[in-house]
Amino acid sequence: MTTIDRIDTLRSRHASLETKLEDEERRPHPDDAVIHDLKRQKLAIKDEIARLERV
Repeated sequence: MTTIDRIDTLRSRHASLETKLEDEERRPHPDDAVIHDLKRQKLAIKDEIARLERV
């Protein structure tokens, strides 16, 4: 897998997590732990994308 392919895969995962986050936040009683975990995962992916783009 090339770096570009890896970045594309990470961007796709990031978008999927964003959708899940939006869905959770729209629920009548959103679960703060789920929201926190989704945000943590998104940030980790964003950091990895930034690291790969610097290489």
